[in-house]
Amino acid sequence: MNDSTGLIEKKHRAISLLREHRGVLVALSGGVDSATLLAIACEALGSDRVLAVTGRSESVTEAEIADAGRVARALGVHHEVVETRELERPEYRANSGDRCFHCRTELFGILSAMAGSRGIEAIAYGAIVDDLGDDRPGMSAAKKFGILAPLLDAGICKADIRELAKTMGLHIHDKPASPCLASRIPVGMEVTSARLEQVGRAETALRLLGFQRFRVRHHGELARLELGEGEADRLLSPSLKDAVVAAVREAGFRFVALDLEGYRPGGASSKTSPDRLYLIEPMRDSGQ
Repeated sequence: MNDSTGLIEKKHRAISLLREHRGVLVALSGGVDSATLLAIACEALGSDRVLAVTGRSESVTEAEIADAGRVARALGVHHEVVETRELERPEYRANSGDRCFHCRTELFGILSAMAGSRGIEAIAYGAIVDDLGDDRPGMSAAKKFGILAPLLDAGICKADIRELAKTMGLHIHDKPASPCLASRIPVGMEVTSARLEQVGRAETALRLLGFQRFRVRHHGELARLELGEGEADRLLSPSLKDAVVAAVREAGFRFVALDLEGYRPGGASSKTSPDRLYLIEPMRDSGQ
């Protein structure tokens, strides 16, 4: 482990907070934050006193659920997947800026009922210090249900998470952040199953083409691609560019544009000027 005294103290603080409870249910996504929380919970309480639960819905990819399962199995923790129905909530579909509150309310309501029926006194999720700098309606939902945030309370940040996950042997320690598919739909545009499916199919196709850090943002008939540093250079290959366009069109979009500002968290809600976009759909002969 990193010999930083500060990091060791933070981890021990998180362990101490978890040891205040006889057992804990951990909300496990397919990401590194909740995976690290699960590993620390096992160290604090033992895997037999920890239950990992993952929510499945149209906004969560099967790849994320599979990653969550692999983490739980590696740690020897019982893992369950529950169906969530946030799309049945009008406030969630409206996507007016507080979508995450309604999504988390759905999930935490289910987890609270599970914990209560099984005699588990505490529920924890993987919020960290970095989350405090963002607009996170989901954190309000966590407070409403009394969900614990031991990583946040211990002062653990994203850099700490990466180091802890690596030293604790988690296979996803270097996995890029991957928020739910609904985050690719701009605020004000209704979240629908069809739109989530379009984004999911397009991102799966790009991943199969070798892209690693990217987002496919939904703008009606147009898909806006945000590619990480170095990823856009790959589009200089005409064959790969054509493959990208074909794959995204196959997912249901009519136009494909590259965002020249590249990948950036929160891009779905930011206003992107048209002069920042480069239409990468191949020119077609119009007969004129």
